[in-house]
Amino acid sequence: MFFLGQIVATSAALACLDQSTSTIEMLLKRHQTGDWGNVHHEDASANNFAINAGLRIISSYALEETGQIIWIITEANRSVTTLLLPDDY
Repeated sequence: MFFLGQIVATSAALACLDQSTSTIEMLLKRHQTGDWGNVHHEDASANNFAINAGLRIISSYALEETGQIIWIITEANRSVTTLLLPDDY
């Protein structure tokens, strides 16, 4: 586990989550406990390294109802974690 800092989300991500049975809390728990979702093996390995090295951590989850992708990014300094759509990046 790692510190998430302030939790923020884009309006587009919030709108998608409003249409889903997935909640922010569910996705953040997966992210914080090392379930990176739909990321490549190399990115999962990089996330595992980043936890102790103080680097940025990114997860990617597909919402069941729509298939919409939600990214969660925790910044390297652990000051903020953002929920966003890939198009928001």
